[in-house]
Amino acid sequence: MLKKYGLLIWISLLLITGFVSTTLASFVVSRDAIQQGISEQTLPITGDNVYSEIQKDMLRPVFVSSQMAHDTFLRDWIINGEEDKDQVIKYLKEIKTKNHAMSSFLVSEQSHNYYHADGVLKTINENEARDAWFFRVRSMKSDYETNVDADMANRDTMTIFINYRIVDYSGKFIGVTGIGLTLDTMKNLIDSYQSRFHRNIFFVDQKGNIALAGNNMKKIRNNLSNMPGISNLAGQILTNRKSESLHLEYKNDNDTMLVNARFIPELGWHLLVEQETSNEIKPLQNVFLLNMGVSAAITVVLLTIVLLTVRRYQKRLEKSASTDTLTNLLNRQAFDFVFQQALLDSERSRQPMCVVLLDIDFFKKINDKQGHLVGDHVLKEIAMISKRSLRESDIICRWGGEEFLILLKNCTLEKATSIAENLRNTIANNDFSRTTDLTRTRLSITVSMGVAECRDKESEVSVFERADLALYQAKENGRNSVYFSE
Repeated sequence: MLKKYGLLIWISLLLITGFVSTTLASFVVSRDAIQQGISEQTLPITGDNVYSEIQKDMLRPVFVSSQMAHDTFLRDWIINGEEDKDQVIKYLKEIKTKNHAMSSFLVSEQSHNYYHADGVLKTINENEARDAWFFRVRSMKSDYETNVDADMANRDTMTIFINYRIVDYSGKFIGVTGIGLTLDTMKNLIDSYQSRFHRNIFFVDQKGNIALAGNNMKKIRNNLSNMPGISNLAGQILTNRKSESLHLEYKNDNDTMLVNARFIPELGWHLLVEQETSNEIKPLQNVFLLNMGVSAAITVVLLTIVLLTVRRYQKRLEKSASTDTLTNLLNRQAFDFVFQQALLDSERSRQPMCVVLLDIDFFKKINDKQGHLVGDHVLKEIAMISKRSLRESDIICRWGGEEFLILLKNCTLEKATSIAENLRNTIANNDFSRTTDLTRTRLSITVSMGVAECRDKESEVSVFERADLALYQAKENGRNSVYFSE
């Protein structure tokens, strides 16, 4: 064993030594990098990236609502007296479906009808508290507002509404339109940001109230002033109305928290992104363990590859000694061992066993006229046809040249002759040109076979001679036939 795998053992020792040295060197470099990072560098806040993502995902409802408010169809429909209600209902349903919104709506100043994707919800009333939002938007100077409210059209589900003012061509207020997204949808969106950027992300309104936060923000309170540490920064955050972001920091549980605050005028909210410095340092502290794991994995993989290569090479040597390289069948030497074992099994179990000797008719002519490549193709094709046609327990080998020998276990002479006849017929009906580009015309091949049943105490030579004699009779009597020996 040691002699057989001596080279593999030496390679293993060299790989282990090399990987251990590399891992130790990486650990020293990583340790120095941690020390330098803590003492000389401030971890950057990627608030700009988060803001870009929010512009792409969360501000889309604002843009959609703006397009609805400026849509000439919607304005003309209101101005012309809201005659065909089905038209606007179909329009709102299309907006809702296309933008995957929770709701889409239109409230007309003229009729005070509340239209949504499923029809007319109600007629709003100035004296009803739940309708106060409409009259608030009507008197606003800004074009729209972002409002969190219960959606009457969807079983009072808490929803973020974009309420956008509609004005006619002379600037006169004629209604409110927009779409709504559920708070759960927005929270899931924020959770996806937090998972991707590994930071705490939440929104506060202009009074410091928490307007929106992810589901996993356990530390969040109702207002910035109630949040430990960051409450000291509330004034700076809420007074910022510029598009530039603020980079702040505070202490929380003996850890430094970095804060990126940005006012988003499209929403009227402040975006806050928090980052714990320990989250950045911790991966560096694990570099040593990571390198150890990588080194160990590479070592195992390389050793496995080497071992498999050695074993594969050994198997190839064994296979080349027992297999015909052209047809991948057993060669004559290997068949001798198989036949001797099968003969002993047959005598022990007293089950009949037959051999079939197959010879390709006029094979020399095929080589002479079509070329040796076509001849090789014929040999391989007959080998594949034979394996498909025989039973799993049957054994076939290339006996030599254009001859094949088949061993049929637990098979009487009558049954063996039937099997041989079926194989002969299959080969005769096969078009050998279908599976090769070497010849363009139909190529038909026939074979002759001799069948012999092994007798008690009969030698290998004797049974093969009787099968060969039957094969000779088949050839003498016109070929493409099966003869058997009594």
